[in-house]
Amino acid sequence: MIKSLSITNYALIDSLNIEFNKGFTVLTGETGAGKSIILGALALILGARADAKSVKEGESKCIIEGEFDLSYYDLEDYFKENDLDYDNAHCIIRRELFSTGKSRAFINDSPVQLQHLRGLTGNLIDIHSQHHNLLLGDSSFQLRVIDALAGNNKALVQYRSEYKRYKKIEADLKQMKEALDKSLEEADYLRFQFEQLEEAKLNPGEQEQMEDEIKTLSNAEEIKQALYAIHSLLESADGGVISLLKEASGKASSLKRIFSRAGDIADRLESDYIDLKDLANEIEYAQEDVEFDPEKMTMINERLDLLYNLQQKHRVSSVEELITIRETLREKINGIDNSDEKIAEQEKLLHDQEGRVITLGKELSLKRAETSASFAANLIKTIQPLGMPNARFKVELTQKSKFDENGLDNISYLFSANKKQSLMPVVDVASGGEISRLMLVIKSLIANNASLPTIIFDEVDTGVSGEIADKMGDIMKRMSAFMQVVTISHLPQVAAKGDNHFKVYKTDNENGTSTNIVSLSLQERIDELARMLSGAVLTEQAKENARVLMGQNK
Repeated sequence: MIKSLSITNYALIDSLNIEFNKGFTVLTGETGAGKSIILGALALILGARADAKSVKEGESKCIIEGEFDLSYYDLEDYFKENDLDYDNAHCIIRRELFSTGKSRAFINDSPVQLQHLRGLTGNLIDIHSQHHNLLLGDSSFQLRVIDALAGNNKALVQYRSEYKRYKKIEADLKQMKEALDKSLEEADYLRFQFEQLEEAKLNPGEQEQMEDEIKTLSNAEEIKQALYAIHSLLESADGGVISLLKEASGKASSLKRIFSRAGDIADRLESDYIDLKDLANEIEYAQEDVEFDPEKMTMINERLDLLYNLQQKHRVSSVEELITIRETLREKINGIDNSDEKIAEQEKLLHDQEGRVITLGKELSLKRAETSASFAANLIKTIQPLGMPNARFKVELTQKSKFDENGLDNISYLFSANKKQSLMPVVDVASGGEISRLMLVIKSLIANNASLPTIIFDEVDTGVSGEIADKMGDIMKRMSAFMQVVTISHLPQVAAKGDNHFKVYKTDNENGTSTNIVSLSLQERIDELARMLSGAVLTEQAKENARVLMGQNK
C-alpha cells in the first residue's frame, strides 16, 4: 500500500505531502482544484511518460516521491533480480523531472530505467480513470478478470512457460527450413566447389616447397656455375683452401715440440679442414643434383597455377586456408544431406510440445468455464441495484483456431441493460455510465482475488447520484476490506463513506495559483459534505444532511 506521497514543483503544486492510511480514502474538491494534477504526479512515479511542461513555471525540476509498504506482498525476488535494496516496510520510489525534458527514476535511491520502475509499480497501484473503461472491451482484460477469479495464476505461469518453449521450437524449425531452402538453391554450387578442392588433393606446406623448387629449376645453370666455382676455390688440382688448410695444419703440428700453443692451433686447423672437406663434398653433390628439367618444371608450374587459381577464386592466400574451406563445404553438404532427418526430428519435437501446450490450455479453459457462470451471476446481482434492474450479463467462451499466450479461448462479455434487448458485446451496447458501473463491479468482485495493494478511482461515479451513488460508495467501501482504496469523487454519498477524507483546493497569492491538500477533521468533513450537498452557501439543513450521511455510513 502507499503510505505517503510528496510532490514538489509539479504543475500548480509548490510543495505538497499526503499521508495515506489503510481502508477507504476519499479526495474531494471543486472542479479544477487540482485533483487530476495529484493523480498525474502519482502516475509519474508509476512510470508514466514525462512532460517537461509539468515542471512548475520558473523552476528547474520537480520531484515526486512515494513511500510504499510491501510487507504483505511477495516482491523480494523482483528486488534481487534487479539488484535493488529491499526493505519491505519502507520502499521509496522517486521521480525527478527537469525543465530540459530529462527525467530520472529511483527505487530506494538506486537509479533505474522506466521499464524496471513499471515492472515494480505495476504490482502496487491500479489507477482507474475514465479511459480505463475502454479496457472492458479488451479480450485480454476480460480473460485476466476470469483468471483472477479462477485462481489461475500458477496455471498461467506454467502454460506460458510451455507456450514460450513451443514458440522457440517453432521459430527454430522455421529457421531450419529457411536455411535448407537456401542451401538447396546453392547445393549444386557447393558440391562443385567441394569437388574442385577435393580433386586438388591439397597438402599443407606443398605450395612453399614447390615455389622454392621452381626457383631452383629456373636458375639451374647459374646455380651450377656458382657451385662449381665455390668447389674449385675450396678444392682443385691446382690447390685450394682445403689443401692450404691441410698444409697449415701440418706445419702447426710440427711446432708442438717447441711451441706449447701450437697443439691448439693445429687442432683448430684440422677441425676447419674436416668441415670444409665435408662442405666441398656437399657442394659437389648439390652441383650434380641441380639439373634443368623442363618436364618437371612444367608439372610444378601447372600445380602452382591450380593452387593460385583456387586461392584467387576463394579469396585466400594459402593452401591451408583452402583446406579449411574444403572442410567447411564438406560440413555444409553433410548438413544438407542430413537436413530432412533433422527437420523431421524438429517437427516431432514441435508436435509433442504442441500437445503439452494444448493439454495445459484445456485445463485453463475448464477453470475459466467453471468460473464464468458464477462471475456473471454475481455481477448481475451486484449491478442491478446500481440503476440497472433489468441488466443481464454473460461470459461467452469459444475456442480459438490457434492457441496463443493467453490459451485456447476467445472471450466476449455480452451485456444488456434493458428488457427484451439481445445480449451483445458490452462495448457495443453499454453507455459510458453503464460501463463505469460495470468496471466498478468487476473490480470489486476480483478485489479479494487480486494481489494488488492499492486501487485509485478517478471519478468512477461520474453521471450518477442519489441512491445509486450511495450503493457505489458501499461497493468501494467493501473493497477496502481487501485492499487500500482511494477515490476522487464529487458525490457526498461516496465521500461520506471514507475512512479518511482529503480536500484539494487552490489558493491565489502574489506569486500565482497553487494547489493544496488538507486532511479533514470530523467537523471539517461535515462542512465539506454540506458544501457538496448545497453548493457555496452552507445551510444548517445541508449540515444536518451531512451529519445524517456520516451517521449512516459509520
